Amino acid sequence: MARALYIHWPFCLAKCPYCDFNSHVRERVEHDRWQAGLLADMRHEHEVAGGEKLDSIFFGGGTPSLMPPALVARLLDEAEKLWGFSDGIEITLEGNPSSIEAGNYEALASAGVNRASLGLQALDNQTLRFLGRLHDAQEGLKALEVAQERFSRVSFDLIYARPGQTLDQWRAELAHALSYGTGHLSLYQLTIEPGTKFATMVRQHEFEPLDEDACADMFALTREMTAGAGLPAYEISNHARPGEESRHNLTYWRYQDYCGIGPGAHGRRSGVATTRHRKPENWLEAIDLHAQGINEHRDLGRREQASEAMLMGLRLREGVDLDVMAARFGLAIAELCDPVKASFYEKQGLVRQEGSRLQVTEQGMPLLDGLLGEIVPVDLVEP
Repeated sequence: MARALYIHWPFCLAKCPYCDFNSHVRERVEHDRWQAGLLADMRHEHEVAGGEKLDSIFFGGGTPSLMPPALVARLLDEAEKLWGFSDGIEITLEGNPSSIEAGNYEALASAGVNRASLGLQALDNQTLRFLGRLHDAQEGLKALEVAQERFSRVSFDLIYARPGQTLDQWRAELAHALSYGTGHLSLYQLTIEPGTKFATMVRQHEFEPLDEDACADMFALTREMTAGAGLPAYEISNHARPGEESRHNLTYWRYQDYCGIGPGAHGRRSGVATTRHRKPENWLEAIDLHAQGINEHRDLGRREQASEAMLMGLRLREGVDLDVMAARFGLAIAELCDPVKASFYEKQGLVRQEGSRLQVTEQGMPLLDGLLGEIVPVDLVEP
C-alpha cells in the first residue's frame, strides 16, 4: 500500500509564463479553512489506503513555502498520527527563493521539514525577469545559503536551453550552481507547454525556442559537468550525490503507490488512479460536501499499469527489471518490451540489456521519448 504522501498547495504570488502546473493567484487565502480541508482529504486517503508507515512526504505546488509553518506542522502531525513515520522519513517542501519565504525556513525545519527544493530557475537577473520570477539572483542565492544552513538536504531547479542562450553561458552558469555544493539539482530544458503565456508568445513570434542541436549540446554538457562534480544523473533531468536522490520522486518513477491530497493532486494506490478537483474553490466545495476532494478515481488495467511502469522506469539510470515487471503485472516479457527493437537499439548503443535489466544508455537519453515509443509496444495500453 501507499508509503508516500503528496500534499498540493495551489497558491502562488504570480503565475510564471512557462508554468503549466496547477497554480493559482488569490488575493486572500483562508488558512483555517484550508487546514480543515487538507486534514479531511488526508483522513480519507488513510481510510482507503491503509496504515503502512510513510517513507516520504512532499509539499508541492504552487508555492508551499508560502504556507504558514504552523499549518505545515499540523499536517505533519496528523500524517504521523494516521500512518506513522518510517525511520529517516524524507519530508520535502518546494519553495521560491524569496527573502520572505527564506524567513520561514527555521520554523519549517522545526515543524519537521528536512529537505528543501528551491525554484531558483536561473542565476542572472535578465533571465529571471524573462521567466517571470519575482526574486532576483542575489536574493535567490542568499535563500539557498539559508536553506543549506537550516535543512539537512537541499535541491534546487534551473532551467536551461533558453532562447538565445549559448553553450558557454550555460557552462558558466552550471559551474556557478555546482560551486554551492548542493547535493541534488533538477536541471530542465525549457519546454513550451500548451496553454502557457510562453506558448502564446511563441505563436505570436515574440521569441523563438532554442534549436534542437543546441539543446542536445547543452544536455550532453549538463550530464558531463554534473557527473564530474559527483552528482551523476539518476533520472533524465535529476542529478544527485549518491544517497541524496529524491526518495519521493523515486516512488513515482519506480511506479510505487502514493496518496495525493489537495487541489489537482494525483494519486495511485492499489491499482486505482485518483485525481482531485483542480480549481481551489471546487476542491473546497467537494470537501464541504463529501469530506474529500476527489474528482475522479479510475481502475487501472494491468496492461496500462505495466505501460506506465515501463515508461517511468526507463527514465531512470537504473532502468527496469523485466523479470520483476513481468511477474508484477502477469505479462510476458515480450509484451512489456519489443525484443527485436530492443536488440536493434542495443546494437546502436542506445539501450543496454544485462540479464533481465533494461536500461537506456547515456547515448540514448537525449532520444528518450523516441526510444520509448519504439521499445514499449503501442498495444500495451488498453483502450
